[in-house]
Amino acid sequence: MLEAEVFQVPSIEAFKQKALYWSSKFTTACYFDSNGFKDPYSAFDVLIAAGAKRFVKCNTGKAFRELSDFIEQNTSYLPGFLSYDLKNETEDLQSNNTDNLQFPDLYFFEPLHLILIKGEEVRVISSRSKEVISLIKNIDLPEETTVKFRGTIESRFTKAEYIDTVHSLQDHIHRGEIYETNFCQEFYAENASLDPVSAYIELSRISPTPFSNFFRMGDHYILSATPERFLSRRGSKLISQPIKGTAKRQQNPDEDEKVKNELRLNEKELAENVMIVDLVRNDLTKSAVPGTVTVEELFGVYTFRQVHQMISTVVCVADKALNNAQIIKNTFPMGSMTGAPKISAMKLIDKYERTRRGVYSGTVGYFSPEGDFDFNVIIRSMLYNAKTGYLSFQVGSAITGDSNAEKEYKECLLKAKAIFQLLGVDND
Repeated sequence: MLEAEVFQVPSIEAFKQKALYWSSKFTTACYFDSNGFKDPYSAFDVLIAAGAKRFVKCNTGKAFRELSDFIEQNTSYLPGFLSYDLKNETEDLQSNNTDNLQFPDLYFFEPLHLILIKGEEVRVISSRSKEVISLIKNIDLPEETTVKFRGTIESRFTKAEYIDTVHSLQDHIHRGEIYETNFCQEFYAENASLDPVSAYIELSRISPTPFSNFFRMGDHYILSATPERFLSRRGSKLISQPIKGTAKRQQNPDEDEKVKNELRLNEKELAENVMIVDLVRNDLTKSAVPGTVTVEELFGVYTFRQVHQMISTVVCVADKALNNAQIIKNTFPMGSMTGAPKISAMKLIDKYERTRRGVYSGTVGYFSPEGDFDFNVIIRSMLYNAKTGYLSFQVGSAITGDSNAEKEYKECLLKAKAIFQLLGVDND
């Protein structure tokens, strides 16, 4: 692996945006930005990867084996993504719904150029570090970002159909088949066009989040404002931070604080969160030294631009006998996007949802040369196939026996608010 060179730049914020524009010109690029959020498990503020020396791209079958081999053969940072439909490799499941986006199920690459930003320090790992810095510094930023969206947003469910489907899922719950499931609906546009970089910048402005990312793989784009961490490794410690529990922000500070406190005490939201915490604990036991799985924080409430979220933190000590691909396979897909029991919930998801999830509710992240990794949950995100003009964003919520279908529908619209606003669509 190349040695990192350290550079000073006049303005980190301007440099970040210039570096995003620069990297997006490569056919393979990845940009992670924590947007100023601090947590004890983040290794950097921004990671920018551009160009691919080599990559692994595959669909369900032996994807985790191929990923394991790719990690073993490379000692660099390796950014990439895993599709939700890799569930078919972790369990005896199928995906029977239509796939309109045509992402691969797994893609990771070794970057030609890598930039890591922490605080005021810019580290560049490249055979042409000085040239990279010079090229980025010389980029002229546009005076304003223009998303240039053209298309008509449609939904796979009418409101009545969504409510009927929630009731059908609750029938399964009342029969004891599951306790909870994460039911999602897709909003989409066909023959659509937009400027992916401007769309990502505007999405981050409207909804800054700690696990935000821009990912380009040829004509395929992930534009994400996700607030959720799926799984991270720091040394021997594994960390998962499932989100369950959402409350709408209020303009009045007193009302906003009241809503936040109500979320902390909401029995339904607490029940949903603890169900997923139990599921995550169970998943982590497959990769943990026995007796080390613990809940580091239960029912933490964190504030974002549009919503308050209830987040719990589950940790363990990793079993030394397992490699990182095996550890991720043992916990994938994440419990916050499936339900409990996990396999039964995933079967019902495939039955009642109307399109394949693909990268949505999958994960984007990276493996580091030191053996660490960090992966998010792809929610609050747009997926775009520029070649076909298909644009998609999905939103979901946890359905339990006590759920109110009308309120769950409103929660979905709330979670999609930033994207609707970005695209100039009124969803109130």
